[in-house]
Amino acid sequence: MHDKTSGVVIAAPSSNSGKTVITLAVLRALKRQGIAVAAAKTGPDYIDPAFQAAACGTSCINLDPWAMDRDQINTLVTRQLTAQHDENAFVVCEGVMGLFDGAANGTGSTADLAAMMNWPVVLVVDVKGQSASAAALISGFAKFRDDTRIAGVILNRVGSGRHKQMIVDACAKYLPDIPIIGAVRRSPDLTLPERHLGLVQAGEHGELDGFLDRAADIIAADVDLGAFRRLVTPSVLAKPYVPGRAGASADVPPLGQRIAIARDMAFAFSYAHLLDGWKLAGVELSFFSPLNNEVPDPSADAIYLPGGYPELFAAQLAQATHFKSAMRKAAEDGVTVYGECGGYMVLGDRLIDADGHSHEMLGLLAVETSFADRKLHLGYREAVLTQPTPFGTAGTVLRGHEFHYASTLLEDGTPFCQMSNAMGDALGPAGLVRGTVFGSFFHVISARVQGA
Repeated sequence: MHDKTSGVVIAAPSSNSGKTVITLAVLRALKRQGIAVAAAKTGPDYIDPAFQAAACGTSCINLDPWAMDRDQINTLVTRQLTAQHDENAFVVCEGVMGLFDGAANGTGSTADLAAMMNWPVVLVVDVKGQSASAAALISGFAKFRDDTRIAGVILNRVGSGRHKQMIVDACAKYLPDIPIIGAVRRSPDLTLPERHLGLVQAGEHGELDGFLDRAADIIAADVDLGAFRRLVTPSVLAKPYVPGRAGASADVPPLGQRIAIARDMAFAFSYAHLLDGWKLAGVELSFFSPLNNEVPDPSADAIYLPGGYPELFAAQLAQATHFKSAMRKAAEDGVTVYGECGGYMVLGDRLIDADGHSHEMLGLLAVETSFADRKLHLGYREAVLTQPTPFGTAGTVLRGHEFHYASTLLEDGTPFCQMSNAMGDALGPAGLVRGTVFGSFFHVISARVQGA
């Protein structure tokens, strides 16, 4: 049993401030010291959590204050901490975008999560090109919301010892109650490559352990990790979490009792909290690689094709004849088949890559997509099911997000849901259902019953 939700948030004034790499380095450095630490990421994201999992050796969970309520987040946090088998374990949670940035209506920000969980915030500030002005920026962030506590600051991309001292002196003068717990020097060893959805996947980064160790070496030298740990305020749950008790699993119903999940570089985007919740509910999970022309477990009563980068491997997928024939037979036999974003594209008739080449996909849904004319689709989404699926009856509300660059050339058939954005603006029908096959571009995070 674990009755604490202790944690700390690493946030920044904006994206590209270096908080991801600093979070990774802090996690690896603490793990090397034998500290029991659990990883989390604010908001919808698949790529950062994979790096965090590599950094600390355990899974990273997503905590989304827009898509999840407090009970859901408490359950996920306590489950994550219980897995550490240490009463002193705490969560290191990376923020998303800038500290106060969320959905268009202002909800779902890192600050919302910090306030909800009563977690202190360590602000990572990119100080390149400024000195005393950094103190003014920190001051503004500290005063912006009464329910958000900036407990410490890590200066990032510091140019020299003199540069550091100028900022430290200004902060000591104007912000005596907010300690500077680190000043990280500029270094090429603190840079990760990016792709159009963010960082490249962890599995694509050669010598990842070496990178993480070098980054941890820098952080161990430039950040007072003891001071970082002392910022953590123990928080106690009113209702302690007990493994196996009703309500311990995630709230999204499983697709089946035995779920075969595609997992490789083309299908890498699945949320740990969903899969862990299904396992806690007694579901058997198996994995297969379409890129290696593997087939789903024949005994599976459901198949899940998650999102990823199928557009980068479209030719290889088109030639995966064993995979394609097995998927078509499963659909004919009435097996539940669910595709999400990239997986949805693969369920379609064809996918056109960025070079304009057309590739035959599974043909289980009347969908054709193209990356020859890229168009960004981004944002939180609320989906109301229009057809019964394993996720619920018609009227069930799913919360999640959409993030892709595909253009839809054809989408014909019975829609999966009615979609709206975070503001409640109707976006119309989305996705398709054909027999036991269904999917959409929507990534599900949580499920709720309409009117509940």
